Amino acid sequence: MLKLPATAVLLAGLKRRALDVARVIVPPLISLAVLLAIWELAFSGKGASLPPPSKVVADTWELIAHPFFDRGGLDKGLALHIFESLKRVAVGFSIASLAGVLLGVLIGSSSLAYRGLDPIFQVLRTVPPLAWLPIALAAFRESQPAAIFVIAVTAVWPVMLNTAVGIRNIPQDYRNVARVLRLNPLEFFFKITLPATVPYIFTGLKIGIGLSWLAIVAAEMLVGGVGIGFFLWDSWNSSLISEIILALIYIGLVGLLLDRVITWAGRLIGGPGTF
Repeated sequence: MLKLPATAVLLAGLKRRALDVARVIVPPLISLAVLLAIWELAFSGKGASLPPPSKVVADTWELIAHPFFDRGGLDKGLALHIFESLKRVAVGFSIASLAGVLLGVLIGSSSLAYRGLDPIFQVLRTVPPLAWLPIALAAFRESQPAAIFVIAVTAVWPVMLNTAVGIRNIPQDYRNVARVLRLNPLEFFFKITLPATVPYIFTGLKIGIGLSWLAIVAAEMLVGGVGIGFFLWDSWNSSLISEIILALIYIGLVGLLLDRVITWAGRLIGGPGTF
């Protein structure tokens, strides 16, 4: 059998890899270029209600080039505003994840708990995130814990419900094996319940992280302080439309990054088949 030289094999592998990368990157780039071209043409005329991409870049170049400036007070670069928002999201989402998993395990494992708590949870989860803000401000009397509470109460429901569904969908064969092996409740949880529900938990976490990011941006627009939501609202009050558009782009990119981080963590913990 004829064998290819090692160099040829290496080049063929690199070529295949380059083609795979191109298939992933090129289509979004083409779509983005078409979208920007349409945007530029649609709003380039006099009296346009929104600035075209070229004007957005020109108006906000200092913010793009210097994202970490800090002149004191609320006059900070976009990166610092985003960092403050992410700190609040990290705390609120961590609380929601822990509470959601624990409550999901409870109502998923106990029929009595499900019948008693599910109607209450179904009512509470339909309350819009910002409707919780006045209650949170009244209870905590400070904007920081109030914003974190809004994040937590927004993100907890998908985590809890997906965890409960995962537990209820554990195959009966698994439970039968646990009885044969005489696993105690703690062993059953760590050896069977948790591994079987990891895909469901991370599905809830993916939804929850997106809702957390939405909630913090909306909450910061009302409570003020350093954060991307405050930056957005302050730009609106100053009629800086280009800065608003730039902030929206950054918000979308950070949301995409957060989703990818949860996806990566899910695959790392639950295996490639988690998502």
